[in-house]
Amino acid sequence: MLNQVVLIGRLTHDPELRYTPGNGIPVATFALAVDRPFTNQQGERETDFINIVTWRKLAENCANFLHKGSLAAVTGRLQVRSYDDSQGIRRKVAEIVAEDVRFLDRKGSSEGKQDFPDTSSAVAADDDISGDDIPF
Repeated sequence: MLNQVVLIGRLTHDPELRYTPGNGIPVATFALAVDRPFTNQQGERETDFINIVTWRKLAENCANFLHKGSLAAVTGRLQVRSYDDSQGIRRKVAEIVAEDVRFLDRKGSSEGKQDFPDTSSAVAADDDISGDDIPF
């Protein structure tokens, strides 16, 4: 079986970095705006807004070097999970758990941010993280 997603888009907001309760594992979340490859009946291109989750060093790199409007390529897997909201209503959310994030903006166009790190080896292994660890 295969569950692999590849996306290229722009961040809709700065990544939000948090740490799991107890063991303090870094987790960053952000959303990518990804244009659909076709136009609708009015001739307009529609956009999907896709939630991304990154873990550990990859999460810290994303939080430090990406910002709203950054162009990024994300490779990962689709995950659908459920949770109870503050009113006790069961909710489902679909998100991409990133294994790799490539920063596609040119160096120097990051508005004062530092040089981008090499993220090719920053794979987010989340096999020891349970749903109880997720801080949101």
